[in-house]
Amino acid sequence: MAAIPSWTDEGLGTKKRVALWLVQEVGIGSVFTKEQLRTAFDGVSQVDRRMRELRDHEWQIDTNREDPALDPREHRFVRQGLPVWEPGVASRKATELVGAVQRRAVLMEDNYLCRTCGIGNGEMYADGYGATSHLDIARRQVTMPGGATEVQLVTECNRCRVGGRDAGCDLGALAAALAQLSAYERKMLSAWMERDARSFNEVERIWGLYRTLPASARAEVRNMLQ
Repeated sequence: MAAIPSWTDEGLGTKKRVALWLVQEVGIGSVFTKEQLRTAFDGVSQVDRRMRELRDHEWQIDTNREDPALDPREHRFVRQGLPVWEPGVASRKATELVGAVQRRAVLMEDNYLCRTCGIGNGEMYADGYGATSHLDIARRQVTMPGGATEVQLVTECNRCRVGGRDAGCDLGALAAALAQLSAYERKMLSAWMERDARSFNEVERIWGLYRTLPASARAEVRNMLQ
């Protein structure tokens, strides 16, 4: 296996050099700042943009939107993607980039909601960190009922997009599960799909509240039912 080139090789393109810098100088799991990136590539224009483009080649570089532990000027190098320094790799995914028109169409079809957690754009997460959501477009591998697979676009927030990068969906398995539902369950599910929202009855609401209670409080609630 050929040795990878050095990030200091100015004969390489900036995106390739940034990828090599992350691998050779930062290291997976480590935090770096925008200032460190710009210092390493002093005088190189649009180095921030070249780093962001690595995400289109399966590199994971988190900001404080994905990782609340980071401050706004920090990044974390989470995962190395395709070796963009190899011939032909850097342009391999150029045709897969999502354009502005397609992006708006996907957001509209998904009702401007994260299809994983349901949060809207700019809404506050409920975990108390004070971070707000940012909707983006993710690629999801879908196995069709006939067995063929295709990549489809879906709206996800910044957190779910990171956590679900390897997620997929098997429509054949889903069809088999649907076939096991009763007529009442199919009607109820159809109504949820029509509204693109699930309604919770009072028993489900109380159960959700009960699950959040401390042990002593849960015991008290159980006694109330006796």
